[in-house]
Amino acid sequence: MTDQEIIQGLIARDNRVTEEFFFDKCRPLFCSIMQKVFDYEVEYDEMVNELYVYLMENDAIKLRNFEYRSSVYQWLKILAIRFFINKRGRMIEDVSQETPYDGRHQTADTEKDMTAEGDMERLFDNMLNKRYVYVIRRLILEDWEPEQLAKDMNITTANLYNIKRRAMAQLTRAALNDIKEYGK
Repeated sequence: MTDQEIIQGLIARDNRVTEEFFFDKCRPLFCSIMQKVFDYEVEYDEMVNELYVYLMENDAIKLRNFEYRSSVYQWLKILAIRFFINKRGRMIEDVSQETPYDGRHQTADTEKDMTAEGDMERLFDNMLNKRYVYVIRRLILEDWEPEQLAKDMNITTANLYNIKRRAMAQLTRAALNDIKEYGK
């Protein structure tokens, strides 16, 4: 595909062009950028989705303003580096070791409650993406409003729901692995 075909396909929201461009052709580029920009693991699909939303804002004005003075890959490399650096300061990395029920706000009344807390923390420790843990803690355990959490994370509510979906999938995999390990 030519640069013009790529830009026009993206603007037209052509699924084939978008999929091939972002998840095939640009994957090595984006992975390299993310590895250099973030000192913690980020989800490729999540970051690319956010970049795509950014490119498509205001009727794809950024894509429409591409002037073809360089290759689309060179232009996107610079744009992506700036975008990801900007996101780095806004990404949530949960570095605390705080449990969802740390005793300051609520105490476990029974042995069963204490066991559940330990189980949840063990599952969280087995999840690779700590941003997913953060979202689960806030949305499910602390019952935050999705709109407020999205605002605090500086993302759209739609993106928050995508993150939550992937977080729950990762939590499910961690739970299944936990069952296998402790079921032996």
